[in-house]
Amino acid sequence: MAAARAAAVREAAEEASLDLDPSGLVPFSFWVPPLGAPKRFATWFFLIEVPNDGNAVVVDQMEIHKSEWMTPATAIGRVNAAQMAMAPPTFATLWWLRDQTDPQGATAAARSREPERFATRMRTHGGVMTALWQGDIAYDDGDIDQAGPRRRLIMDPGSWRIEMHP
Repeated sequence: MAAARAAAVREAAEEASLDLDPSGLVPFSFWVPPLGAPKRFATWFFLIEVPNDGNAVVVDQMEIHKSEWMTPATAIGRVNAAQMAMAPPTFATLWWLRDQTDPQGATAAARSREPERFATRMRTHGGVMTALWQGDIAYDDGDIDQAGPRRRLIMDPGSWRIEMHP
């Protein structure tokens, strides 16, 4: 965890000129991309409060090209309106954050639970990509139409959505 925190602090400084305190990083989730993905990085996601003062983020113009403060719901809406591209882990994180009422509450909620772990398996059905995570009925056999527990991201153009229920 110390190495993941150090990497997060380093990347935030390099890519966005943010000076973060590693002790303030709250482990949120851990992601492993699907086998066969062009790039595979095991990645920790953390939550931390950053002031929205308009000057905090300075993009590096290499890995980040634009910065804008917005609510999670706004970002989700932009993905679904094809106005913004987003990776599935970021979308899943924003899906969770959209129900939080303020940064302090979100951080407290994240601290009160174990970080979720996601090892992704991708399936395509009817031209729609679906990311499956362990605990989903289709995780092992890929049959996404069967009834049972859901833990997935359906990437239907214009309607990306998370289904997580027993």
